[in-house]
Amino acid sequence: MKCLSMGCTRRRSLRRTEALWSYLFSSLECRREGKVLGRNAKPLPAALGFRVKSGWAMAVLLAGPSASPSLLRCQAALLSDPQVPQSKQPYHAALVLPEKEGGAIVKKLRKVIGDAANRAVSDLLKQATEAGYAVRGAALVVGSLVDPASLHNEHIRAHALEGQLFRTVLEDTFRAQGISCKVFLEKGAYARAAAMLRATEAKAKRTITQLGDSHKGSWRAEEKLAALAAWMALTMRSGGE
Repeated sequence: MKCLSMGCTRRRSLRRTEALWSYLFSSLECRREGKVLGRNAKPLPAALGFRVKSGWAMAVLLAGPSASPSLLRCQAALLSDPQVPQSKQPYHAALVLPEKEGGAIVKKLRKVIGDAANRAVSDLLKQATEAGYAVRGAALVVGSLVDPASLHNEHIRAHALEGQLFRTVLEDTFRAQGISCKVFLEKGAYARAAAMLRATEAKAKRTITQLGDSHKGSWRAEEKLAALAAWMALTMRSGGE
C-alpha cells in the first residue's frame, strides 16, 4: 500500500528530480566523451574556425548556443606536406625558375596542398563526429583579400597568391563536404563579430579571451582569431546573420 503522506510524496518527487538530473548529466558526459546515446541520438551542432597562415592554420571547434559558446578543440592544421618543404610557399618556389618550369612546379604543389587540406579537414570533422557533434558551418580569418594580379612586385605577389591558395583550398574542401564556409578579414574581424552578435566589440573580445581559460595550450592571436571565426560561423548557423 502506497504511503500518501505529504512527507512520502515529497521524497518521491525529490527522488524523481534527482534521477532526471542524473540522466541529463550522464547524457551530457556521454556526448562529451563521444559515446553514442542510442541509435537515434542527434549530434549537437558545432562550427569550425581557422586563422589561415602560409602552409598551416590554427583551427578551433566550438559548440553552441552562440550566446555562450564552449571550446571543444584547438589545434594546428597542416595545409602543406612536411615531406615537401616547398608546399609551404609554392609560389616562392617558382620565383627562381623559368616561367614554364615554375608553372609546372606550382601545379604539382597545389595538388599536394589540396590533399593536405582535405586530410586536415577530414580529421577535424571525424574528431567532431566521434565526440557527438556535427559541424554545421565554418569560417576563415585571413590577413588579406587583395587581388594578386593587382600587385606588381613579384615577391609581394607570391605572398598574395599563397594567401589566396591556402584560403581557397579550405573553402573548396568544406564546400565539397556540403558545409558553408565564410571568409573574414583579420582587420575589423572583432567589429564584424560584434555587429553579428549585437554586442560591443569589448564584450566579443572578452568572450574570446575567456574561452581560452579551458584550453591547456597557448591562447595567443592565432588561437583567438580562429575561435572568433568559429563563433561567427556558429552565430550564422543560429540565425545571427
